[in-house]
Amino acid sequence: MIYLDYNASTPCDPRVVEAMLPYFSRHYGNPSSQEHAFGRTAASAVETARGHVAQLINAHPQEILFTSGATESNNLAITGVIQANQAGRCKILTTKIEHKSVLEPIMRAAEFGYEVDFMPVDSTGKVDLERAAELITEDTALVSVQAANNEIGTVQDIKALAALADEKGALFHCDAAQAVGKIDVDVDEWAVDFLSISAHKLYGPKGVGALYVRGGRRRAPLMPLLFGGGQEDGLRAGTLNVPGIVGFGEACRILLQSWREEAQRVSELRDRFEAALAERIPTVVFNGHPVERLPGTTSVTFPGIDAEALIVNTTDLALSTGSACNSGALEPSYVLLAIGLDRTRAYQTFRAGIGRFTTSDEIDAAVEQITAAVERMQRLRST
Repeated sequence: MIYLDYNASTPCDPRVVEAMLPYFSRHYGNPSSQEHAFGRTAASAVETARGHVAQLINAHPQEILFTSGATESNNLAITGVIQANQAGRCKILTTKIEHKSVLEPIMRAAEFGYEVDFMPVDSTGKVDLERAAELITEDTALVSVQAANNEIGTVQDIKALAALADEKGALFHCDAAQAVGKIDVDVDEWAVDFLSISAHKLYGPKGVGALYVRGGRRRAPLMPLLFGGGQEDGLRAGTLNVPGIVGFGEACRILLQSWREEAQRVSELRDRFEAALAERIPTVVFNGHPVERLPGTTSVTFPGIDAEALIVNTTDLALSTGSACNSGALEPSYVLLAIGLDRTRAYQTFRAGIGRFTTSDEIDAAVEQITAAVERMQRLRST
């Protein structure tokens, strides 16, 4: 099969696997056991990885908190702020196109007496900055906006949004799971308070991620979600996943050296894919921002063609109809509805994700298969 679902998960880079292997059976100590060499070796590997993750986003190592992935990081940032309960602030702002691991904990904020509001996005998925400036007030406790959308690839102006939040004294959280390693993510320049990352979106292993906490634990107005240990400066109890963290760090180290060249190559493959589809099926529509978007993400609508049926008819391709966490849902993508597609067009849309190991031959083969399937389905509709 040709894998075109890099937004759902990237394959683990062989160099990452090689770096992880010794920590399963040779360096198997608990990093919290500092009394002996086994534990100290594991702890040293964790801190090396922490440095690589920090360097990739221009943070300090003490600002990186390891978690099980961006879902936990999002929950910790949002619920941790809610439970810490900034005095006098009762509003939380987000958008309707966030990942569910942001939307669901935010909607629970009502249980703690918070008012939830949504900043509007335009037809490309970009946040309306003028409206955001009006909605962010002195009553706002937290603003949460993703760096890049997982379905349509649109990249937000996080620096501007974080500045608007800072002007009113609100905290700012960014879900950057889809962005890190694909675009320039600089937490110092963006001036965000919290930023979430998943290793499996950047060629690392599943089950590990990080939350960037500006200034580290001492400055973080957060309540932990997990209790029972002092790991991660008291913010995330539990024995650290040393092999996963080592792999996460190695994936970040590789990207430090190559992400710009990789992003350029991947964006060229995406453009090749879209140009070929447009030439073969002129009615095709591409969703999201035409310029400010991820290099390897394309959201494709073929009017009149059901996307699920199209995927069934392209059995050699790994495509998706939207977010992996929403796979199998009977309802159309809420992201597509939020940017103005009607339900019919939303059902006619699929997502392709291109990445490190995608080749130009695979792109050409994918275009052929998709085109053949669309033409076959169009003929069936006309008979």
